[in-house]
Amino acid sequence: MEQPSTSALQTSAPAASSSSPSLEDIMKLLRGKTDSQRLAGLLLVTKFCDKDDQLTILNVYRALGSTFLHRLLLTGTGKGSGGGGDDANREAYLRLSVTVLAAFSRVSQIAATDEMLSKIPLILEVMSKESGSSLSEECYEFIFLVTNAHEDGVITLFESGGMNVLASQMPILPDGSHAMELAMKLVQLTVSKLPAEKVFVGYPSELSKMVSAIAKQFALLHNALKFEALHLLSTILSSSHSGVLHAALLSMGDDWSTRIRIGVIDVLQNRVVPAEKLHALVLAECVISFVGEEWLIGPATLPGAQSSMPDVRCILLVLESSRVEIAVMLNELAYLKYEASKNSPINSEAFLGKLRNVGVAFSLVERIIKLIAKFSENEESNSTFNICDSTSTKMIRGLNETIGVVLDYLQDAKDHGEKKGNDLLASVRIAGSYLAEAPDACNEKVKELLGYMLSVEGENESSPFHSISFLLPMLCQITMEDDGCKLFASTGAFGAVVGFLISLIDTSSARIDNCSSSTVFLACDTVLNFLLKREQLRFSLENSWSVKLLRALIRWTEDTMEPSVIMMASSICSLILDSTSERDLLRHPDFCADDVSALSQLMKRSLVSCGQDSMHDDTNSEADLYQIVTSGMCSFFCNKSISGVLHNSSQCFVDVE
Repeated sequence: MEQPSTSALQTSAPAASSSSPSLEDIMKLLRGKTDSQRLAGLLLVTKFCDKDDQLTILNVYRALGSTFLHRLLLTGTGKGSGGGGDDANREAYLRLSVTVLAAFSRVSQIAATDEMLSKIPLILEVMSKESGSSLSEECYEFIFLVTNAHEDGVITLFESGGMNVLASQMPILPDGSHAMELAMKLVQLTVSKLPAEKVFVGYPSELSKMVSAIAKQFALLHNALKFEALHLLSTILSSSHSGVLHAALLSMGDDWSTRIRIGVIDVLQNRVVPAEKLHALVLAECVISFVGEEWLIGPATLPGAQSSMPDVRCILLVLESSRVEIAVMLNELAYLKYEASKNSPINSEAFLGKLRNVGVAFSLVERIIKLIAKFSENEESNSTFNICDSTSTKMIRGLNETIGVVLDYLQDAKDHGEKKGNDLLASVRIAGSYLAEAPDACNEKVKELLGYMLSVEGENESSPFHSISFLLPMLCQITMEDDGCKLFASTGAFGAVVGFLISLIDTSSARIDNCSSSTVFLACDTVLNFLLKREQLRFSLENSWSVKLLRALIRWTEDTMEPSVIMMASSICSLILDSTSERDLLRHPDFCADDVSALSQLMKRSLVSCGQDSMHDDTNSEADLYQIVTSGMCSFFCNKSISGVLHNSSQCFVDVE
């Protein structure tokens, strides 16, 4: 295109210096035959036309046409046929073309055109070369408005290298600037409208840089942009495709997670609407899933900043906010289920939404329980964190109150005859998590509800299974004490755990070829604890349960050589056999001589295993189980119980001794 000098541009419209030109005069210049006339017209447009007058801007666009503006942009970038002239002229052309394009893009009718879409690659190139210049804001404005208006805008941005430009630009954009706001909106469009595989799997490093930059805005700002950052971070980090991003973020250090912690503290400790506090809890849960529960305890300010806030500020706020959320959501769920449903069917969408919300709070409370358990197990490994006694007391009090609310919700469900529902199952889970660490907490409520909790089923369960699994750690704890065993017996927990153990053994995933299954051994430990105290409690084993459990333990061990499994199974079998007789067993229709023979073989294998591994040494971890088996064998032999079948086993017993 023609290349008038900058001074020529300034004198092309002499009338401009004395009075404002009419719109008609400007349009004549824009339709002029020479580039100088059009340039003069554009300059007048930028000086005298209202940027918010969309009708005028649309008329200017139509008068100018797309060809001239495209040539002007190419010239400004040095790609025009004339090369762009000297630096001053080239800079002037570039600034003018970008300013006009940004103005045009504010009219959605223009922004949605293919002509504007075709400019995205060139503007991205300008952004990458003019980093930090005054053009950045107008470039971002153009890119966002066109990307948002055109149906192919997002994919064009993506395929033109938008991810790389955003990743390199966002860390250096001024905090809280309009350009940063637009950049964040571009990220939002990209992650929401494109397939996750393209963004998360294809650009994890670039996305991690964006996350860090957005996290900084979340930590520093105190305006609406802070909450946009909160929502965007929640969207990105909660994606099911964020696994690759996880690794990229961890390689960046912990600045990004510290920034998010600061932002979460800011939201939770100030007066903001409940929905934003819930978003902050969602984000906290996402970060914990990336870096672990320890994130809840750490610096509450950015590096170099002065603050008197303790490192435990975040965990206390998250616990308190989760407690409030749980109390409110469970109350609303109960109302929907038991009151509102009397007049109209339950609004399933509203119910599921509240269930998701309470699920986030439940998960965070479980994380806190897990973290407290870690501190209790090994205080030295967490010596960098200072949790004083008063803080611990606050946390325990908060957890007690939270679990009390959950148990009240379960009591309400029990009173209404409800046993099935994912809300009830989730409630049992969180109660079980806490009671495993504090078996004596909420003692009276637990006594009242234990039997009911063991009967709770999830939506897709035909019988209780997961509820028993969630309560099993607590049951194993309480069966170590006489009072706990009494509760275990009186609430039907023994039958529930035995049924659970049998079901677990009979599932393919829990077969002995996967003997590392801790849940199987936990259930066995619970049964073993109880059987060891059965005589003191005067508890009589039902023959049907005895037979079912004996046969399951035989199946569990038939194809294994694992000593710990054989010893555990034979110990439980010994205690069961010690409380029954051969005659009673054989009277049962599901128990036959072959089963007695299989039991004999199991006992023999356990004794042989003891002899080979010297398990009778008091220093061995299996010594207690060995004593149970040998004591039981001696009792059987002396009392001639099932003596015919166990005759060969007795010889093995003698040999081992």
